[in-house]
Amino acid sequence: MGLFDLFRRTRSADPAPRSAATTASETTQDTTPETTQTTTPRSTMSTLTIIGAGNMTRGIATRALAAGHTVQILARDAEAAAALAAELSGDVTTGPVDAPIAGDVVVLALPYGAALEVAGQLGQALAGKVVVDITNPVDFATFDSLVVPAGSSAAEEIAKAAPEAKVVKAFNTTFAGTLVAGEVAGQPLDVLVAADDAAAKAEVIALADSAGLRGVDAGPLRRAQQLEAVGFLHMTLQGTLGNTWSTGVKVLGA
Repeated sequence: MGLFDLFRRTRSADPAPRSAATTASETTQDTTPETTQTTTPRSTMSTLTIIGAGNMTRGIATRALAAGHTVQILARDAEAAAALAAELSGDVTTGPVDAPIAGDVVVLALPYGAALEVAGQLGQALAGKVVVDITNPVDFATFDSLVVPAGSSAAEEIAKAAPEAKVVKAFNTTFAGTLVAGEVAGQPLDVLVAADDAAAKAEVIALADSAGLRGVDAGPLRRAQQLEAVGFLHMTLQGTLGNTWSTGVKVLGA
């Protein structure tokens, strides 16, 4: 079960459709250099490894496969990974979570607690890899706060757990169903990307661009604190917006 699946199952008795909607939530653009879009070449990545078998894995894998990348799906439940792969179109392999990692870019498509645990468990297997944290570390007991320490973020805590990995924050402001579609209201999804390693950030932005999305440079990894706040707000707005889970956060005018 993915993060957004867990949130909406607990918050609402109504299942959330996966189709794209015609409504987009908008944010205003920060004009500082940290949040200006960076033009990058097409991703040179050949294989993307995704750890997890939920709907966010489905969404990210769909976009990567549409871009012609090979996708490896690893999960604690290897049967769930295989079942998901069977529903996707393209070059997909699967395995248990401790299988050899094929991709140079690894997406932790797990709830925050599980992502933190897996990052620590895999240790050296993630050394030198670009590790993408997509989580919003919501306190699911209260739905009123994030569970990371003050002045930190899920991405920064994961970076501590996997110190030899190049941790990147991305995809936490996009919902699973909108990723499958790749757009909301005719607009390509914005993928806000934060990292301290410039090459790792550029690779994830290029991955998003190659998949028909728009990668936006959101600054250093500490900007994950603000990105996670935006992701949390986007989630809490779903009740007001009809619980469709099909809205998008979009920077316009750039």
